[in-house]
Amino acid sequence: MPQLPDPVLWSIPAFLLLTILEVVSYRIHPDEDAAGYTAKDTATSLSMGLGSLLFDATWKIPIVAIYTAVYELTPLRVPVLWWTIPLMLLAQDFFYYWSHRGHHVVRILWACHVVHHSSRNFNLSTALRQPWTTLTVWPFYLPMIACGVHPAALAFCSSANLVYQFWVHTERIGKLPRPVEFVLNTPSHHRVHHASQGGYLDRNFGGILIIWDRLFGSFVPEVEPPVYGLTKNILTHNPLRVATHEYAAIAQDLAAARTWRDRVGHLLRGPGWRPPVRETDGATAVPAREPAA
Repeated sequence: MPQLPDPVLWSIPAFLLLTILEVVSYRIHPDEDAAGYTAKDTATSLSMGLGSLLFDATWKIPIVAIYTAVYELTPLRVPVLWWTIPLMLLAQDFFYYWSHRGHHVVRILWACHVVHHSSRNFNLSTALRQPWTTLTVWPFYLPMIACGVHPAALAFCSSANLVYQFWVHTERIGKLPRPVEFVLNTPSHHRVHHASQGGYLDRNFGGILIIWDRLFGSFVPEVEPPVYGLTKNILTHNPLRVATHEYAAIAQDLAAARTWRDRVGHLLRGPGWRPPVRETDGATAVPAREPAA
């Protein structure tokens, strides 16, 4: 198949330049209604982005091995041509939507993705705040490999999707024309996704396209100003703690769990799930779910 570039690596200089320009824009034209930048938060986001590049190189080894094995077993083949690449990008964006949604509603997956939501600011540096444990993402794209998409073509599509999402992490761009807002993921839609208010939680999962959210009932427009961060903010700028704090919380809950059903619940139910209070504990009420941010 033709050699495909890595859009993320090629885009790193642009990421850094645009982030610097956005910082300068806040210096020249401050916005009291925007979260803007803080030095420690930005440093943490950049550290998480650098760490993700290093860890992703390690995770790629077993993932590529699995994808290659599945690709060799399937008799199907999708050629890499000028007209198949847009179709593969569309398919990858569809499966990205379900991967992203799954990483919000299944706690062990949320432990990976929570890193990206841990900042209480929302700016271009937030886009670089990526997890170090993306080993949880690969199963969602197996259908594409099974249908004959080469692993390298999938990697190209995933990188292109990630590059697109960089620009939607900003408060400096308001709402765009309605046709654009209807079809594409935009800064307005993604601000909702990063908000911690109840009406905005677990919404707008689209990568490039917002039509998946409209089709599957997870779309909410931006109305009130978002409050960024988690429902319970972690109050740390230590990259290692940012990367692992939810895994540590899961380990504590597993250690305290009384039954295997509760242990499975702590892993596979929503991030705010708690075991029901049983009659032996003097009550029967079930605590309300605290949704993921």
